[in-house]
This record gives sequence, structure tokens and C-alpha cells, in this order.
Amino acid sequence: MNTHKIFLTTSIILFSILACKKDELNPISNPPNQNEEELITTMKLTFVDSAGALSDQTFYFQDIDGPGGNAPSQFDTIRIQPNRTYLVTIELLNESLSPASNISDEVLEEAGDHLFCFDPLINNNLTIVRTDSDGTYEVGLSSKWTTFASSSGMIKIRLKHQPGIKNGSCDVGETDIELDFQLEIE
Repeated sequence: MNTHKIFLTTSIILFSILACKKDELNPISNPPNQNEEELITTMKLTFVDSAGALSDQTFYFQDIDGPGGNAPSQFDTIRIQPNRTYLVTIELLNESLSPASNISDEVLEEAGDHLFCFDPLINNNLTIVRTDSDGTYEVGLSSKWTTFASSSGMIKIRLKHQPGIKNGSCDVGETDIELDFQLEIE
């Protein structure tokens, strides 16, 4: 009888200890953080004239300490010519690290979770078509910008993070970076 009580008491104590222990090794109840937010300090836009008649142009946004700190150290106005088609690539960097981390590589690796959104506010004198894809939906690291008459305005460029909900729309997901570039077609 004493052996039975000792066994029962020991079992209850052991079960209580194990039941209260944090389930650190169970990947279902404690999944690793798959998509940690990365600091994006720099956006580099490279414009290549599709006709090959103009020199390549690069425009930057750079804010090394990230949002909420000092003002950006560089925020270029995008100046491009009318009646042209440009092939545009976007490069995202975290230059707060040494060496800098290329965030574009991560966006490309997780293309099914990311979408660049382009909102030109410039009198319909610009069309933008994303030219890369995750196999189902466009991504936007590469795009084609077609300009028309001279004008000036703004262009909003957003990178949307859409894990598991990407549907080709800019209406869903979190925004990783959003910038309003001054744009001049002249």
C-alpha cells in the first residue's frame, strides 16, 4: 500500500512539473519568428532608358538611423524625361549595419509575401507595370515606367508584406516602407 501511495504521489508531482514547464521545443505552439522586420535605411532606384539613348540614372532615399530619428540624409527628386520607357530596379539596404545588409535579396527570397505598390500622383503622365513575379503575382523589384507629357508631382512607393494573404492587391498586409518621392518629368 505504501509503495502504491509513493508511486501515485511521485507521478502526480512529476506530471505537475512537466505540465507547468514551458513548451519551448514544440514548433507548433512556439513557432520561430519567420519574418522579423528588417530596418530599411536606403532605397535605390535605378532607371535604364529602354531605347539605350540616355545614361542610366540612380535616385536615393537614405535614412541611416531609420524612422523617427534624424531626418533622411538623402531624399532625391526623381527627374526623368517625357515620352520614354525606363526599366527600373529597386534595391533596398540596411546600411546601419557594417557591412550593409541587402534587404532586396530577402524580398526576392520571400517574393510570395511581398508586393511593391506604385501610386503616381502626376496627372496621368506616367504608367508603371511590374515586370517580375513570384510565379503567381507581380513583385515590383523590377518595373517598366512609361512617361508621357512633361509634368511634376509625387510618386508613392510602398513595399507591402503579405505573408499568406498576397492576392496582387495593395490593400492587404503590413507596410515595410512607404516613401513619397518628388517626381519631375521634364
